[in-house]
Formats: sequence, C-alpha cells, structure tokens
Amino acid sequence: MSVRKGIILFLMFCVLAFLVACGGSSPAKVIAPPSGAFSNSNLNGTYVFSSAGSDSSGSFLTLVGSVTANGSGGITAGTIDVSDPALGVAANQSIATGSTYHVGADGRGNLTLLGTPLGTMVFDLVLTSSSHGLVTEFDNNGSGSGTIDLQAAVSQAQFAGSYTFGFSGVGSTSSYATLGAITLAADGTTTAGIEDINNGGSATTSQAISLSSKILVGSGTTPGTASIAAGAGTAYAFDVYAIDSTHLKFIETDGLLFLSGDAYTQATSIPTGQFVYTMAGLNVSGTSAVPIAVGGYLTNTGGVISSGLEDFNDAGTVNQVTGVTGNITALTGGRSQLSLSGFVNGAANDVPGNYTFAAYPFTANGITGVQLLEIDGGFTTGAAYSQTATSLAASQGYGLNLSGFNSTSEEDDIAEFTTTASAFTGIVDFNDQGVTLASGKTLTGSFPSAVDSNGRGTATTNFFNYDFYVVNSSTFILLENDTTQVALGTFEQQSSAAAAGAARAAVSMLRPAVQPHAVRQKKN
Repeated sequence: MSVRKGIILFLMFCVLAFLVACGGSSPAKVIAPPSGAFSNSNLNGTYVFSSAGSDSSGSFLTLVGSVTANGSGGITAGTIDVSDPALGVAANQSIATGSTYHVGADGRGNLTLLGTPLGTMVFDLVLTSSSHGLVTEFDNNGSGSGTIDLQAAVSQAQFAGSYTFGFSGVGSTSSYATLGAITLAADGTTTAGIEDINNGGSATTSQAISLSSKILVGSGTTPGTASIAAGAGTAYAFDVYAIDSTHLKFIETDGLLFLSGDAYTQATSIPTGQFVYTMAGLNVSGTSAVPIAVGGYLTNTGGVISSGLEDFNDAGTVNQVTGVTGNITALTGGRSQLSLSGFVNGAANDVPGNYTFAAYPFTANGITGVQLLEIDGGFTTGAAYSQTATSLAASQGYGLNLSGFNSTSEEDDIAEFTTTASAFTGIVDFNDQGVTLASGKTLTGSFPSAVDSNGRGTATTNFFNYDFYVVNSSTFILLENDTTQVALGTFEQQSSAAAAGAARAAVSMLRPAVQPHAVRQKKN
C-alpha cells in the first residue's frame, strides 16, 4: 500500500463527503456577529499546537509547534516542526516575526504563521478556554486537525516518572503506529519501558524499550529532543514539546518514519466501571483497504468486559451491534491486553468477531483512560475513557472538530455552537484537503435521540450527522454516522471566564490518542 493510499494519522483522528466545502448549494455566509465573551486577550502566553492530516496532494502531513501570543493579536516568538514523506522533514524551524492571531467573541479565530517550511500557514481555532482549544489547518497546503494548549513552565526533573505514549503515521510503504510505556529518571534517561508496534497490520508486541532511550524537554518555544528504541532496534529521533509535566507532544525528525503523537502520565491500574471509546483504522477484508471507525461503550468489572455497545461506520456501511463482551488483563509494566468478542472491526460483511488490542492506561487533567492498538493482524487504534457523566448541558457554548475522508480526499471541520434543550446553532468552517476552503457557514442541528443513561446520543445537522458519547460534563467524543463519509471527532464545552494562565480543563485527550487516516474507497 502506498503512503498516499495508506493510513494517515486520524485526530484526529475518515470524513465529510457531502459538505458544501466540496461545492454545491451552500447556506449564506454568516453576517451577524456571534455572541460570547472571548477576545484576543484569551490567547496570552506560550502555547503548544499540533495538526495531523494530508497535504494538498494526499500525502501524510503532520506538524507540531509552539507560539508565544501577546494577548493583543501578535505572535512574538514561535517554532514549528513539519513532517511529510513527500516533502521531507523540517525540524525546529523559527516562525517569522509579523505572525498574528485573532480570537472572536465566540472563541473562533485563527493563527497566521509566516515563514514556516511551507510558507504562510493558517490555522482555524475554537477556544474552549484561555488554556485550550481545537485546531484545523485552513490553508492551501493541506488539511489536518489537532489542538492548542497553554504551556506551563517545566523543568527536566518534573518528568521523573512513568508515561504512556502513542505515535502514528506512515512508514516507507505502509501505515505505522506504536503504543508504549516508559519510565524516566530525573535526567530524562530511561529506567524501564515496553512497546507494541503495528506496521501495516503486522504487529510486534511487548518489546522492551532500550535503556539507552532518552527524553529531554525544552524551554519556551524551543523543543526538547528524544531518542527511543525498542530492544537493540533502531533508535528513532523526535522533537518534544512539553505542555506540562503530565503531557508531551512528539514529532519524529529523522525521516525514517513519519510519526507524531502524545505522551501522558501513566495510570497505575486499569480503571473499572463504564468506558466510552472511539477507534479508527482500516478494513482490509477486500482487495483494497478502506477506512472503518467505531464508537460506543463498555463496562469493566474486575477485568471482565460486559454490557458493550458498538456503533460502526465501515466505509459508509453504518450499523450497530450490542452484547459486546471480553476481558482486559491485569497491568504488567504499564501494559495490558483487551480482548473483545461480538465486535465489528473489518471482517467481510461486517460479521462480529474476536479482536485483540494492546492497552496502556493514562491519566491527564482529570481524564483517565486506556490507549488501544490492534495487534491481531488488523490496523485499528484509538482510546477508551472512563465515563464520569452522562448528560449534555443546554444553553452552553461548545467547540467542535471533525476529521476524516470522503470518496476522494481528507476533510477537516471546525465549529462553535450553542445548545438549547433539543437543538443547537453555530458556525462551521470546512477544509477539503487544502483545495476547497469554506468558512463561516451557518450550522443548525438537533438531538433527535436524547442522551440515554449510558451517555450516548445522536445529533443531526445541515451538514453531517453523528453519534456521540459523554466522557465528562465538558468532553464528548463522536462518530459520524453518514453513509457518504467516515469520521471521528470531539466537542467540548466552552468557558471564557478563566484567566490566561489558569489550569487547563480536563480535556487534554480530545480524541483517540492514535488515529489512522485512510483514503476512502468503495468496499469490495
């Protein structure tokens, strides 16, 4: 499978075929100014941002960077790393002076970065607070989705401890993803670690991480560096952008693989109770690979998985299965293993079957969950989150991001909306792989299926429809249920009241930690 036709990191992690960004009849662009209490002052300090998706030709494109915002629309410093197998790797590149940003009253805005390795780059954003937001690339270089987070002052010694990491992207000929656990000493050296790798469906499991591996943090907009190797294998080089002592962003810089991802504080046990999850990957049951995305909920009681429900979208075939069961093993060295039965994940004709995933628990800013990587011959990645709420508040503002593929290309959407008891209205922007950009479209929708006792609901809009699952009172993950596209995303409750520099909301993991992208083809 070629890089272009292979899977690409999802965040975000599938897509929007019938959107007006692709042409056709469109509602008029919004003219009335939106309401809200956000402004340029809500972006004040040093922020780490990321995006993963496709360039304008369809090749995998990922980037991670850091900017210092002055609270009044100016960017005073910045650094960016860009990785693309078609264009190469440009690491630790300074962003030019004259770069700017804008935040509107509803939290929607943009970053305009000058002098990047791809020239001028523009990122649409929607802030959920002055310390966190969702990001979509919005220029002709390509399309992708990610996040922006306020950076705390950190020191190397603060990172002594154990972390769960997940990276994904592409290798030279196929999709590639890895999950692992690593324990660091105060100087960044490795004292223990384990890793699972999935290279185009071929899994290598429970590999010891070499004690020669090392992770060093940077300072301000200057990234740190990392070298990570499994056993006596190749040591892969990364730039590292620290958000705080619980969360690091990585991007590979050696050109051997084209990966990016995150590391979070490792949880010391597998959480029990109800989880909600989303995962995405490839259905390889036919003669060519097509994307599949799934979502739902599971209950873990002492290692026994029960009361499971799965919604799935397999290249436009949308359906649901109930009665998903399985087990999850006890934690060993930061690693567990999840086995699911009665689960749809790419078999011919979507017949439920048995699937196995490496499972690594994490915790960050109040969210606890498990990162997942398929290790049974398929290629699916994602995350399950401990559920702490089951409702959706009305009369609140929310930021939304949706990422996936339509019949020909990637598309990424970013929106802000306000809810009533049964409906919502807002504004949405679309980017169809950097070729067609559409901004300021009126978004209207409703909740024809109320959020149930398991925290599952459905939403319909004038552009896309989705099932969603409540993580906590402010965080919701979603699966598009349209037959014309396959996509995953998230939406989060907004609060503009928090002053810049305040602690971030518990939404650091907004979407599956590792999300594969696949160019969508018709099923065979």
